[in-house]
Amino acid sequence: MSLEISTSLSTRLVATDLDGTLVRDDRSISAYTAETLRRIADAGVAVVLVTGRPIRWLHNVYDQLTVRPLAVCANGAVVYEPVGDDIVHAVSLSPATLAEACDRLRAVVPSVLFAVERDGGRQMLHERAYPVGPWEMDHSGVRPEPFAVLTSAPAAKLLVRAGPEGTVDADEFTALVGTTLAGLAEATNSSSSGVVEVSAAGVTKASGLAWVAESLGVAAHDVVAFGDMPNDLPMLAWAGRGVAMANGHPAVLAAAHDVTARSNEDDGVAAYLESLLFQGLSR
Repeated sequence: MSLEISTSLSTRLVATDLDGTLVRDDRSISAYTAETLRRIADAGVAVVLVTGRPIRWLHNVYDQLTVRPLAVCANGAVVYEPVGDDIVHAVSLSPATLAEACDRLRAVVPSVLFAVERDGGRQMLHERAYPVGPWEMDHSGVRPEPFAVLTSAPAAKLLVRAGPEGTVDADEFTALVGTTLAGLAEATNSSSSGVVEVSAAGVTKASGLAWVAESLGVAAHDVVAFGDMPNDLPMLAWAGRGVAMANGHPAVLAAAHDVTARSNEDDGVAAYLESLLFQGLSR
């Protein structure tokens, strides 16, 4: 059966978050979802991955897809082209900004711990007490360094934890970090772990996606975007249609133009896109 794109609305670009959105909780992507993205790309609609993930966390996603879309990663700080393994756009935190941000935060929360993502997230340098996930402990790009090294070079992202245990309310701690860094940098969160992700001033998923859309000649009103967490809010507000996942954070559910009927565990993005864009197709 031939593929027909619905003419009920103009959609030239589909942007999707990964974790909690396109990716299931076990980090897998279903064959149905992968096939839906392929059909969209084959029909001439651009697909863009928009994530807080660093580059080093993208390869298992591309391994499960049959298309190789651009990725806006590190919450908008980096645009990554996977075929050539190239960073095509980046906006970094300067060493001076990193130092000032850390000084401000340590004055408010003395136990705070830091890590930085460099080279688009191919590397993560962290203070020795900063908790690192077990899947990354042996990664060649992840290593502890003295604090002075963390602020010695530009970084895509500053990662902030309240302390070694990180047992804080994620939204409350993000608000505290945001207030402390107001005018200096952007603060957001993408999980309930208590990690706050800090980017250069003006850098969000919306700014990164806008850069990609402009490079492709696509207007915001022709973009459909999907997300589930607070770091997705700027992107969902910028897009012509911002869609929250059924499993989304309450703030995202409240702010989105629409909500998927299914969660990320049950192909919510693919099912929504099939209903929105395709005629005469079934799962």
